[in-house]
Amino acid sequence: MDWKERAEALAAIATPPGSRWRAPVARTPRHTFVPNWWEPVEGGWARRDGASNPGQWLKAAYTNATLVTRIGPLHADHADPGARASGRPTSSSTLPGLVAQMFRHASIDDSCTVLDVGAGSGYGTAVLCARLGDERVTAIDVDPYLVGAARRRLGEAGYEPRLIAGDATRPLDGQWDRIVATVSVRPIPPSWLAALHTGGRLATTISGMGVILTAEKKPDGTATGRIERDQAMFMGTRTGADYPQAEHALLDRARVEEGERVERGRYPVVLDVVEAWDVRTMLEINAPGITHHHTRENGIRIAIMVHPDGSWARAEERDGEVIVHQSGPRRLWDYLDEVRDHWIRHGLLPFHGAKVLIRPDGGIELRRGRWTATIGLSSRSGDQATAVGLGIPWGPDQPGGPMPPSS
Repeated sequence: MDWKERAEALAAIATPPGSRWRAPVARTPRHTFVPNWWEPVEGGWARRDGASNPGQWLKAAYTNATLVTRIGPLHADHADPGARASGRPTSSSTLPGLVAQMFRHASIDDSCTVLDVGAGSGYGTAVLCARLGDERVTAIDVDPYLVGAARRRLGEAGYEPRLIAGDATRPLDGQWDRIVATVSVRPIPPSWLAALHTGGRLATTISGMGVILTAEKKPDGTATGRIERDQAMFMGTRTGADYPQAEHALLDRARVEEGERVERGRYPVVLDVVEAWDVRTMLEINAPGITHHHTRENGIRIAIMVHPDGSWARAEERDGEVIVHQSGPRRLWDYLDEVRDHWIRHGLLPFHGAKVLIRPDGGIELRRGRWTATIGLSSRSGDQATAVGLGIPWGPDQPGGPMPPSS
């Protein structure tokens, strides 16, 4: 199969001029790692079989795009020809440009040993091998089938790195100079800090947030770094064949019930928080765990927010008038409005470029100027996040109410 010219063209798109990752991408046969994949179609996903349509296979494999390989517990390798599926993606071959971007943020040099967290199809692992050699590369994935398939396909490409089938958030067998994750976590697994050599560097994303975090391990077992200016979002880590099923009872209530507090909204219902990564990230720092739904029904724009603690909010826009319903222990729409207020006043949200401290327990402390936030295990409340300087502190002991904005 004539793939080399396509791989070279992909490398030219996926890496900047002069990048040391351009040649490894150009030498990696991506089609080998995605012989079957799921393509989004109306109402779900359709299985694509590369062998039955080589032209489509090569076009898809050497496009700078993510190819989803697993929906729920069903891998495309195991689905019947022409099969359809519905559900959430649980594994993929990440777009090559983002793979190279994460490797650049990890500051990998030719002498580094690297742990690739979230091996998936094995494509990113192959790119690492193409540059560093097999002996410096280890990859881990929670799914034994993915690991086995990656091992076979890496072998076809001429590589034999160390592959581990296991939970990367638990203790790891080994130490490395670099840890790069193409899955998201929250907080940072303490095992990652333990597995880094002192002076080693990690690059990862935080669950629910469109940010890349990089940090270097210090002699005291902490790590310090920053939130990079680039954006990325990956699937979260999982321990089973699929992610836990969402609870819909609260969402069903939020769609129809009258709120405990009903008032006119200050903003039109046009912002889809899921797609507005900056707003979503800031809201997730201030008030983690909110699920968002944005629809348009009979000409009415509707946005719904729900949280596992029983809080919910619904905003409806009819003929330019916005009515907001809120119930439960938290006023979720107020959190969103506060983030938007700051965004409009300052044109920037404070997590961009924030300094990072990762504690040995995996908790993340952010700081930029007067603004600070904690992600992970909060000593104050036991919840997952608190923020000071922007946002309402999130915790069971906080009744809610605005705080002064950061300067």
